[in-house]
Amino acid sequence: MVRISKIYSQEVLDSRGNPTIKAIVELSDGTKESAIVPSGASTGKREALELRDGDKNRFLGKGVLKACENVDLSICEALVGASPYDQGLIDAMLKDLDGTQNFSKLGANATLGVSMATARAAAKSLHIPLYRYLGGANALVLPVPMLNIINGGSHADNTVDFQEYMIMPLGFDSFSEALRASAEVYQYLKKILNEQNHITSIGDEGGFAPNLTNNTQPIEIILQAIEKAGYKPGDEIAIALDVASSELVDGSGMYHLAGEGRKLTSQELVAYYEEMVQKYPIVSIEDGLSEDDWEGWSYLTQRLGNKIQLVGDDLFVTNKKILAQGIEKNIANAILIKPNQIGTITQTMQAVRLAQRNAYKCIMSHRSGESEDNFIADFAIALNTGEIKTGSTARSERIAKYNRLLEIESELSNSEYLGTQLFKK
Repeated sequence: MVRISKIYSQEVLDSRGNPTIKAIVELSDGTKESAIVPSGASTGKREALELRDGDKNRFLGKGVLKACENVDLSICEALVGASPYDQGLIDAMLKDLDGTQNFSKLGANATLGVSMATARAAAKSLHIPLYRYLGGANALVLPVPMLNIINGGSHADNTVDFQEYMIMPLGFDSFSEALRASAEVYQYLKKILNEQNHITSIGDEGGFAPNLTNNTQPIEIILQAIEKAGYKPGDEIAIALDVASSELVDGSGMYHLAGEGRKLTSQELVAYYEEMVQKYPIVSIEDGLSEDDWEGWSYLTQRLGNKIQLVGDDLFVTNKKILAQGIEKNIANAILIKPNQIGTITQTMQAVRLAQRNAYKCIMSHRSGESEDNFIADFAIALNTGEIKTGSTARSERIAKYNRLLEIESELSNSEYLGTQLFKK
């Protein structure tokens, strides 16, 4: 009987040059696998705790030696001897060992690293792909990518208030064709920005970060790039936004659009979105209002919930209990899935299952601080999320996920790419 024989960790660097955890799991049959945990910049306050050392003499206080120690000692002692093939049991043991609601004792970065590495080791030991191990025979759907090609907000040092301007390649028959079209749009976007004398430096997720005059100008420029690349805006390639409104709201509940020099109420901001949706081929808005503005979210869902995808990220933080409240109150119609918001693979899967049972769409997502780890590519296939956010077609930590999806597509003879079916009424 194969057992977990050793668990340990390393402090490594993420794509922002900040430290993060790499967890390594060894099995009694000689199998060895690892996982690197990502880190977010724009975070919801109800996320599971990412444990940092706070020692200002190391990495400006962002070291993760305490979390690594928790892996090497407490977690290793608890899990060595357990079967790696029961992911639910492994994750339950991690949760019980921590004993808090948000992994504030061990750190969600410690528990998630071990959870991911154990799943990888189990799949490798059984000689099957990770997506097949976690998803079974029904793991078939290649996700539609949401590619962040213009960055703003806390992901870039510029004058754009909204955090992400994304393209969604819907009008294609395969993931590979959709990705190719997206890469072409990205290259044309760079040309257009150069021609208009905008800077073409890139943000954390590989999107360009130009200084623009308002929050609709990025959409205008992206539409030009889509057309220049030879595609039809809306029909073949649509627009998605991540506003990250929790970063915009002030103490009075007003939303401060600094780039436009104005403050809006919830209803005024919703009216702004309605105008944008009417004018532009926008199919998805993420975190349109702040995580605490549930009344505003209710109004937003009433106004736009039957027209476009409304995604809760900071709102739901991959937490099935909070999602259940949203479902009961008819708030949003989609959830962003970030495993490090909740702390284990099993809890992530529970949130996805709850969403899917209630016809909420799911978007598997990276974080702004990423690594070469491509776990979420397999995870998106395993859970048939149908959508994935993992940055632009630039920066190797983003490309690692896309290349893994291309590899999986070549392995699956009966894969599906939802494309135009994704938002079909």
